[in-house]
Amino acid sequence: MNLLDFEKPIAELESKLNDMKQLADGSDSTVQQAILALENKIIDLKKETFENLTGWQRVQLSRHPDRPYTLDYIYEITTDFIELFGDRNVADDKAMVGGLGSVDGQTFMFIGQQKGRNTKQRQMRNFGMANPEGYRKALRLMKMAEKFNKPIVTFIDTPGAFPGLEAEERGQGEAIARNLKEMFMLKVPVICIIIGEGASGGALGIAIGDRVLMLENTWYSVISPESCSSILWRSWEYKEQAAEVLKLTAKDMLQNKLIDGIIKEPLGGAHTDVKTMAAEVKKVILENFAELSKLSDEERIDQRINKFCAMGVVKE
Repeated sequence: MNLLDFEKPIAELESKLNDMKQLADGSDSTVQQAILALENKIIDLKKETFENLTGWQRVQLSRHPDRPYTLDYIYEITTDFIELFGDRNVADDKAMVGGLGSVDGQTFMFIGQQKGRNTKQRQMRNFGMANPEGYRKALRLMKMAEKFNKPIVTFIDTPGAFPGLEAEERGQGEAIARNLKEMFMLKVPVICIIIGEGASGGALGIAIGDRVLMLENTWYSVISPESCSSILWRSWEYKEQAAEVLKLTAKDMLQNKLIDGIIKEPLGGAHTDVKTMAAEVKKVILENFAELSKLSDEERIDQRINKFCAMGVVKE
């Protein structure tokens, strides 16, 4: 079991509870009352812990190795997902996945960054950091969805676009910038969901949508807390302070009107109950699609542009 520091007190109580249950005699009412009291204590501790997480703790939770990734959600909520490959120019970027799948009879184009579960997969997926061909593949699939009038759902989960020299040589900045421009003008509904890490332009490259939503324990920022700390304090030791100053949590982002909503996670995080989490994501997708499908293409595009133009503050 992968435990974060703030989860350890809960795990200790749960271990104690399991021991009590194994040793308990069903006829002993005193022991049963003690078990019930410990169960209630664990629930209260979980609520207190996860309702009062710091910014850095939510960053840690968003990176939990057991947390569901893009393909986990896609396979849970679709019945016939068909993955599509390649940017038709350079290569197929394994860090960016996409394809068509049906949700309750409605076909969606799903696109998202994919991380790996083990060392081999992480190398293959480049830790979820897409190259230019990944963003060009994403745009190709978006244009295909527009051509066949299929709504688009993107799942964002990346520590950033790949910053290597070869990526810059192949036009990393141009690929992301083109995605930003083209996504504003897509004629089909676009729903963007941050399911883990939402870092910098690597996240923004597939996050221009009619609805931008965040799972409860995710983060979305121009820079990671570690990188921010290394720039401002010349050390990673201040990453916790940086996480608070950056205002990168879902609650902060909603308060600053940079996203449209927060998707509640099961108590303890999305990884504790993947099926329930996926069911909630599916519900939110269908609800937002129903709202967006009532608008004309022109109305959706105008609202999309106006929403992003209203972000930020200008002082002259």
